[in-house]
Amino acid sequence: MYQKDFNEGLAHLTANEYLVLAGTFHGVHAITSKISPAGTSFLVECDYFYSINVSFLITGTKFLILADPTHPNIDLVLRRTYDVYSDYVMKNPFYTPEMPIRSELFDINIVKLIKQVGS
Repeated sequence: MYQKDFNEGLAHLTANEYLVLAGTFHGVHAITSKISPAGTSFLVECDYFYSINVSFLITGTKFLILADPTHPNIDLVLRRTYDVYSDYVMKNPFYTPEMPIRSELFDINIVKLIKQVGS
C-alpha cells in the first residue's frame, strides 16, 4: 500500500480511513471479478466532487486515484504511475511484493509526475 496527498488545501483521511477504503475497494473488486471476470484495465466512477480511477495490473496490484472529476489527464497519470512503479519499486531488490511501498526514489518521482501532469 502507498498513500500520498498531493493537495494540501483539502481535508485528509486518517491512516485507518485509508486502510478501510483500500480494504473495501479490494473486497468489492474481488466480488465483481468473480461475477464478470473479463474486466477492464481502467474503471472510472464519477461523482460531482471526485472520481475514483483505478488501474488493474496483471500482477494483482491496483492503482487507485481519487481526483477532481474534471482533471483531463487521469489516464496519463495512471499509465505513468505504472512506469514509475516499475522503475523504482519492482526493480528494487529490497522490495517485497504486497508490502507497503517505502522508497524515497518512488516518492520523488511520483511527486515529479504529479507536478508535470498538473501543469
